[in-house]
Amino acid sequence: GRACLSHTEPRARDGRSGEEEEEEEEEGCYQLYPGHIPTSPLQKALLAAGSAFMALYDPYRHDMVAVLGETTGCLALPNLRDKMKHHPEGYRILQERPRIRLSTLDTAKLRGLPDGSLGREYIRFLEDNKVSPDTRMPPKFVDDEELAYVIQRYREVHDLMHTLLGMPTTILGEVVVKWFEAVQTGLPMCVLGAAFGPIHLSAQNLQLLATELAPWAIRSGRNASCILNVYYEQRWQQSVESLREEIGIFPPP
Repeated sequence: GRACLSHTEPRARDGRSGEEEEEEEEEGCYQLYPGHIPTSPLQKALLAAGSAFMALYDPYRHDMVAVLGETTGCLALPNLRDKMKHHPEGYRILQERPRIRLSTLDTAKLRGLPDGSLGREYIRFLEDNKVSPDTRMPPKFVDDEELAYVIQRYREVHDLMHTLLGMPTTILGEVVVKWFEAVQTGLPMCVLGAAFGPIHLSAQNLQLLATELAPWAIRSGRNASCILNVYYEQRWQQSVESLREEIGIFPPP
């Protein structure tokens, strides 16, 4: 549904015209967090259909992947939030709202950590694949402020999933991570990526995915505890091997 508010509750002004605010008041809709765009169920369905088509056509359209995740996650996101609330570390993450961005990372310190540690391997992954956590889009279409943080957190730990699973940012690597995340999160975006991503693979990579990598990712996803219940920022010095074992991720094949 749409984010609605009684007219007696305070609303923050954000530079919109009086006419725009009056229209929103008539419809009972308002902005829940910076950047939030309230949408109707029909608008969400249209956004989901359009973004799904574009994301399947071009898996590197991260903006379309992001929109798809927000407009189809209405069942999975509350479930993930509840898992976090019922876990001590997850609950603390929800309370403290940490962000993984270049501005919050001490990259020099992480580079100085021992090889094999989470922090060192994470920075190595970012540098080797020329990616940055700052490219993760902020949520826009999630009509709940807390759930918006949950999907933001999922996006910001995505590269850590690559690190823990030992997967590069190639299409094969992304599909393997999506299989793991689909089992872990139940997000339709991940399920679609896992199911249809392989159409872009070569015959050789498709065979590797089907016989080794996908079964391993699915087993690991089922066996692992919730990936959002790990305060990764406080685990930089922990070895990747140790954290895999703690979470329940099987060693890569």
